Amino acid sequence: MKQSLFKKPAVQTLLSSLICIVAGLLVGFIILTIINPSGSGQAITTIILNFITRSSGPAKLKAFGNTLAKTAPLLMCALSVCFCYKVGLFNIGAAGQYEAGACAALFMAISVGAPWYVCLLAAAAAGAVLGAISGFLKAYRNVNEVISGIMLNWITLYLTNMVLSNPAIKDPASPYTKPLSSANAKGMLPTLGLDALFANNRYVTLAVPLAVIIAILIWMILEKTRFGYELRATGFNKDASRYAGMKEKRNIIVTLAMGGALAAVGAAFLFLSGYQQWSTTQTSVPGMGFNGIAATFLGGLSPIGTIFSSFFIQSITDGGALINRSLYPAEISDLISAVIIYLCGFVLFFKTVMNGWIAKNEEKKALKAKGGNA
Repeated sequence: MKQSLFKKPAVQTLLSSLICIVAGLLVGFIILTIINPSGSGQAITTIILNFITRSSGPAKLKAFGNTLAKTAPLLMCALSVCFCYKVGLFNIGAAGQYEAGACAALFMAISVGAPWYVCLLAAAAAGAVLGAISGFLKAYRNVNEVISGIMLNWITLYLTNMVLSNPAIKDPASPYTKPLSSANAKGMLPTLGLDALFANNRYVTLAVPLAVIIAILIWMILEKTRFGYELRATGFNKDASRYAGMKEKRNIIVTLAMGGALAAVGAAFLFLSGYQQWSTTQTSVPGMGFNGIAATFLGGLSPIGTIFSSFFIQSITDGGALINRSLYPAEISDLISAVIIYLCGFVLFFKTVMNGWIAKNEEKKALKAKGGNA
């Protein structure tokens, strides 16, 4: 029974991810020890436990709420990458689509004064258009989606800065956009009473449960529908899917458009919660889209797995910000994440080792049983 359990792909993926996490944390601990051995144990514990290290119950709940508020957009970016990867496409343009979502959501919320649901739809549409551009170039001009995605990331960044620098949107006293709570309260996502569960943390909004629901829906689309089957078939073999009567060009465009919409909604989840304001002088592409790649692979390329991997990555990132800055750099959590994701490239190797171990044990048992019968 144990061996049959270990044969299941989901179990093997989970065990492989756990191996990556443990190895990544071990590497992080070694580096912390090299930097300063006296506080390395406390530092790695803080990174792992994050909000649990807070001094009081309300403080723990509030910090937990902050982690959840940032997990929702990370999960959406992870779903964007995961959805496209299932169709054989690498959506590195999720960062640009995230920017487009932030631009559309904040423009509609602050400049137009639209309610939150209109802002969400506007963000999804903006991200879908950007994704569809990469999809069109891939389908009809055979332009690699990685190349077009990277270029669009930077184009969208500066277009977003330009649009949100409008005096009606930008705070005149700072490089940031106006606080949404004062500019347009109805543009903020509703909390649905969740804020009361997390020590009145108003950043815990509808985005948290909605992101989980979307992850489940993406899993259902990919695994339980004809549409999802066609998309995956296109990813496995475009020529075979075309021969079977599937519209592979349409599927490529639709896939990247949907991926773009997911990443863009992730940005709307963050900025419409009021947790963050966009800096119109920003000169680097937001890391959320790239962190989504990390969460996707750590989650075993599964929409359900990305729920847990997104929370884990965001949690150790927040935990890294709590370590003693006079002894260690806060970027150590990013290093740990990078090591974990690097090790995720060996997931197939880990699965091969597991299958070899299972086969060897089964062979031994079969030989014992045969010897006993004789």
